[in-house]
Amino acid sequence: MSVARMRRRLILEDGLVFEGQGFGCLDEVSGEVVFTTAMSGYQQSITDQSYNGQCLVFTYPLIGNYGINAKDMESLEPTCLAVICKDYARLGSHYQKRMDLAAFLLEKKIIGLSGIDTRKLTRHLRQHGTMKGFITDRSVDDGLASLLQYKPKIHQIAEVSTQTMYPNPGENYRVVVVDYGLKHSILRELSRRQCDVIVVPHTTSAEKILSYFPDGVMLSNGPGDPMVCGPEVEVIRALLNQVPIFGICMGHQLLALALGCSTFKMQFGHRGLNHPVREIASGRIDFTSQNHGYAVELNSIDRQQILLTHVEINDGTVEGIRHRHYPAFSVQFHPDAAPGPHDGMHLFDEFMEMMEAWKGREKHG
Repeated sequence: MSVARMRRRLILEDGLVFEGQGFGCLDEVSGEVVFTTAMSGYQQSITDQSYNGQCLVFTYPLIGNYGINAKDMESLEPTCLAVICKDYARLGSHYQKRMDLAAFLLEKKIIGLSGIDTRKLTRHLRQHGTMKGFITDRSVDDGLASLLQYKPKIHQIAEVSTQTMYPNPGENYRVVVVDYGLKHSILRELSRRQCDVIVVPHTTSAEKILSYFPDGVMLSNGPGDPMVCGPEVEVIRALLNQVPIFGICMGHQLLALALGCSTFKMQFGHRGLNHPVREIASGRIDFTSQNHGYAVELNSIDRQQILLTHVEINDGTVEGIRHRHYPAFSVQFHPDAAPGPHDGMHLFDEFMEMMEAWKGREKHG
């Protein structure tokens, strides 16, 4: 399939401009510009709903070389706004390929921009922080004027969460997954452990969740600022000590808020597949897949109630917590990977053990 290409420019809110060529959907768009250092797994990254409302920069110089397949979708309808890269493969070459990258972006109405200096762009974002950008064929002055009118979305979880409950049947523990922007890889890991899964919208009440008689509750990943999610935090607070809880990424931040912690926006976030994380108890180092622009404030953790379990080696940010008395824990990284290393997969097994211990406690009073 032939896909048109034409001149486009990325205009950042501070006035820096990058010239390139458009591919995929040839529209114009404003959004938060973020970068990922992942060297593979571009399809999973593009379809990760945590990139909702963002223009995704790939630091790896070539993407699209294996095309798009049916297996590596983390959501069916991705909501990232744009893909920005140095170059992309016009023709993917893999036996599982269903279509090429440009055709996929066109079908999903995602803007593509190639031919720019992504190293310069990434260094600029690292130095000055994540900022708004506008991809367009307009003049720089017109583009900046339009960008100044852009207002980012406030409650992004509402855009990506399922609207209706749905099951993913199994024969083992019943797990209710609260969908804040769920990656399909989380469901795959629960399915591998034969869990009987029920996925519910982010608006589901604690009473409704408990009415399904879950053995555990999974809090999924998702986009946006956790501080605007007051109702979701209240639901989690009501579930504490009622059922075992495991939070991932956004789920980690919301659990932390429910436990009285605070969060902050990072300068440029963690997005990539090689973030080293130390498990404090054992000293074990895991390389992890991450995608987040907010983090839990270390000094807000009540050490009498909450155990700090994991820290990021590069910058010391909080990567995992566990309540000292309630069956609840969470991590900032993605143990489900997809893409990324599998170092953290054991955390799903720890969740299974937590649910088993909780059931044993209930059985014996």
